[in-house]
Amino acid sequence: MADSPAPRTAAEETVRVLAQSGVQRCYTVPGESFLELADAIEQHDGMRLVSTRHENGAGFMAEADAKLTGVPAVAAVTRGPGASNLAVGVHTAMQDSTPMVVFLGQVETDYLGREAFQEVDLTAFYSPITKWATTVGRADRLAETTARALRLATTGRPGPVAVAVPADLFGQHVAPFPALPGAPPPRPPLEDAERERLAAWLAAARRPAIIAGGGTYGAREELVRAAERFQAAVYTSWRRQDVFPNDHPLYAGHLGLGCPKPVLETLENADAVLVVGSRLSEVTTQTYRLPGGGTPSSPSSVAQIDIDAAQVGASAGVWLGAVADAGRALSALAEADVHVPERDTSAAHRAWVATTTAPENTADSGNTPLHPWAVVEGMRRTLPEDAIITNDAGNFAAFLHRGWWYRHPRTQLAPTSGAMGYAVPAAVAAKLAEPRRTVVAVAGDGGALMTGSELETAVRLGLPLVVVVFQNGLYGTIAMHQARALGRTAAVDISGPLDLARYARGLGARGATVTTAGELDTVLSDAVSADTATLVDVRTDGEAISPETTMTELLS
Repeated sequence: MADSPAPRTAAEETVRVLAQSGVQRCYTVPGESFLELADAIEQHDGMRLVSTRHENGAGFMAEADAKLTGVPAVAAVTRGPGASNLAVGVHTAMQDSTPMVVFLGQVETDYLGREAFQEVDLTAFYSPITKWATTVGRADRLAETTARALRLATTGRPGPVAVAVPADLFGQHVAPFPALPGAPPPRPPLEDAERERLAAWLAAARRPAIIAGGGTYGAREELVRAAERFQAAVYTSWRRQDVFPNDHPLYAGHLGLGCPKPVLETLENADAVLVVGSRLSEVTTQTYRLPGGGTPSSPSSVAQIDIDAAQVGASAGVWLGAVADAGRALSALAEADVHVPERDTSAAHRAWVATTTAPENTADSGNTPLHPWAVVEGMRRTLPEDAIITNDAGNFAAFLHRGWWYRHPRTQLAPTSGAMGYAVPAAVAAKLAEPRRTVVAVAGDGGALMTGSELETAVRLGLPLVVVVFQNGLYGTIAMHQARALGRTAAVDISGPLDLARYARGLGARGATVTTAGELDTVLSDAVSADTATLVDVRTDGEAISPETTMTELLS
């Protein structure tokens, strides 16, 4: 008689559920309240446990991994301090609609509710920043709860879920959890009546436009076909510039912060705006003004397609809202049997192209420190077009958003939450997920020093990524806001210039300091071909606070 299999722990059953669902990586700072979970992941052949330098970095890594691959990643941290540090990354996943599973180690069951060591009510803490947060009360329910968490994270509008687990549950032996269904849940198509109405509306419009968001990540080909079918100008939502090829003649621009007026003109004058896979955030809508909130746009000229019914019409009036998968809906529209007249959208594309070119005497002026435009131009000269760019928050990003052309899919990892410290951890995750791709983190000195210690993680894991730091000695975005609103600044000057290249070398990475455009080209070329992580410390001019103005002009 064959021996029965050894009983598994709740942690082992949970990891089996994760692996069976396609989860490959867990990012963590190890803690005493989930010892068996970390061990089970480490021992599983199909998963990788990545130890990070800070829980904030672990959260950003899990979010970036899932955003890039479309498959949930896991972050696991301990109670109290660990859970608090992780929250920024989880909030980013919520605002960015990124599927992610978070395990929060909790105090032992017998101690709950007594304000035990590092105890926090984790369900209450995480409920506002997740799709679902729960505390597991029994070991034999942990695998079941994990399966539910994965389902919730990946259906409807994707997002993070948080599972708090008392420390004494992970090691208990439990019965095997039933195998998960093999096929993913069906994604709804566009109804025939909706397709006919939308196609007729787009065909009859004189100036149609499309706003495409993160929901179209897996539908690039369908988006291009639908745009070409109706000859509609295509805008990408805030920090989703890679969902549509920027060099396509129908591309009209990026609806980001400080969007130039010439770029917005086509959208403002559109008589039919189709929003696909975008939640119409404050930034994308230019403070809830477009589409539908301005003139001549109106609710009768806006339609929306989204996988989540709660997003349809949530922040802008629409004449038609359809709950459907973006790829299936766009494919159906592209095949609609309607006559579409010839349209000319070249002016919209030219208006956007004009904003991507550095003004005279900025891109390669020979001045020191470098103008931010010169750094972006150097990146365009030396980096491969399909490089994955992870970008941080900061005033430098305005130049990056305008100057870098996203020609290939899944080449931009950027937080719509505006969280600082994102770029370096995101680059670590991107290089783990796509080891053959060039990965470049772009940050200011403020964001780089929040999570720059994750360079050590990259070195330890043998990840040859590149970090480009715009060092201007300022919390530049806040300095710009203060100067514009108050005419003076407060608490925005940070020490500089710092020897960030030496900092990188101290973490085991390569480091180089750049003060001229010529140096930048050489250093970036070397960094791309290096066999270890490289930080490029570019000294930039804090006076160039945005593409439109200078600090002196704002302060005066």
